[in-house]
Amino acid sequence: MERIEFEITEELAGNRIDKVLALLQPEWSRTQIQQWVKDEHIQVNNSTVKPNIKVKSGDTISVLQPEPEEYDIVAEDLQLEIMYEDADVLVVNKPVGMVVHPSPGHLTGTLVNGLMYQVKDLSGINGVMRPGIVHRIDKDTSGLLMVAKNDKAHVSLVNQLVEKSVTRVYTALVHGHIPHDNGTIDAPIGRDKRDRQKMAVVDDGKHAVTHFKVLERFGNYTLVECKLETGRTHQIRVHMKYISYPLVGDPKYGPRKTIDFGGQVLHAGTVGFIHPTTGEYMEFKAPLPENYQQLLNDLRP
Repeated sequence: MERIEFEITEELAGNRIDKVLALLQPEWSRTQIQQWVKDEHIQVNNSTVKPNIKVKSGDTISVLQPEPEEYDIVAEDLQLEIMYEDADVLVVNKPVGMVVHPSPGHLTGTLVNGLMYQVKDLSGINGVMRPGIVHRIDKDTSGLLMVAKNDKAHVSLVNQLVEKSVTRVYTALVHGHIPHDNGTIDAPIGRDKRDRQKMAVVDDGKHAVTHFKVLERFGNYTLVECKLETGRTHQIRVHMKYISYPLVGDPKYGPRKTIDFGGQVLHAGTVGFIHPTTGEYMEFKAPLPENYQQLLNDLRP
């Protein structure tokens, strides 16, 4: 078994242990966490606890995580919106709230489950849990993903990501009134020194660059378009917080007082890449989800 420890920050204090751990480790379900508490795999300050305990600032949670099991991934008819498909690649529009690939606690209802039902072939480079998956977006981020249907295409798309030649443009709603029309954030990203479950701008982090431009202003909120030059974990969420314009609804990096949107208001609206076989540049766009559009309409005067 693997032992994992978390230190509770003031921001997380006062919440039930299952909710806190589900926030810190999104791949763990609350049902799974509750069962681990009952099985005494979870301790707070080296003591066993009950499932309804609320944690305090400074508490140390220790999780003795059972060894991962091998799972059979079930194909499910999730009616995914496939924007483009040929023999090598496909582009899918992931809905908000959907996890990209299966993991303990999320074995069904993922993008991979839906792809296995709708698509005949998927690359096998990433193993049985992540067939075809070249890159990911967060559960609560909607939008476009490239998917490889064979290993040759997979290698080509990964190389393009490494070479920073893939076009990835997101739309984000942030807190605050951004006075300038565009800007570039060039700041390295790595693990937060104070909270290892978060990313942050740190001196010894990996090179990260985000370009943004203002699309619309709504008083205390600003709608921005963010273009990624690099692809670090939570890059847009971390960079916008770094310049004091955190994403609306972001449970990890946003302020306590925010619009309850069920997650960060972030949409991967554009993806472009060179086709692995034809060498042709292809670009795809997906409109904002209806609830995203409705939120913007509610903010407009």
